[in-house]
Amino acid sequence: MAFALSSMQVTSSAFVNHQAIPAKHTGEGEDVSPALAWHNAPEGTQGFAVICHDPDAPLVKDGSYGFVHWVLYNLPGDMQELTEKTAAGTVGANDKGDTGYCGPMPPEGHGKHLYYFWVLALDHQTSLPEGLTLAELLKEVEPHLLGMNRLVGTYQRD
Repeated sequence: MAFALSSMQVTSSAFVNHQAIPAKHTGEGEDVSPALAWHNAPEGTQGFAVICHDPDAPLVKDGSYGFVHWVLYNLPGDMQELTEKTAAGTVGANDKGDTGYCGPMPPEGHGKHLYYFWVLALDHQTSLPEGLTLAELLKEVEPHLLGMNRLVGTYQRD
């Protein structure tokens, strides 16, 4: 994604930036999305989208790289957090071939991967259909992007 970071801050009660994501939130555990929170959204924010992407995954698909774990959108502009295993918003397609959250599970012996949980602040509230891919979502929201930032977690299979 070729967007500039904003002053918006993204955190989680499940893990600290650049630290390990608990197994509960991975494909080896309960595979539930972690709680996320954000503050300092840009002025004029009317909606949000959330993406989780693993750029370290050895996958090249449709001109993109890495593995998309979560695409979530149609989140209202007054929202400042997602609970664990959230039912908020509209789910998009992940690279596992499903919709919704698909937790980290890098190939065995592949080492530590980084997982970027992006929050995108938009200048309007979206009402996009379920099942959009990351590329489809970005095409829709890029003209409306006010700012973005991310929380980075790590995971390595034993």
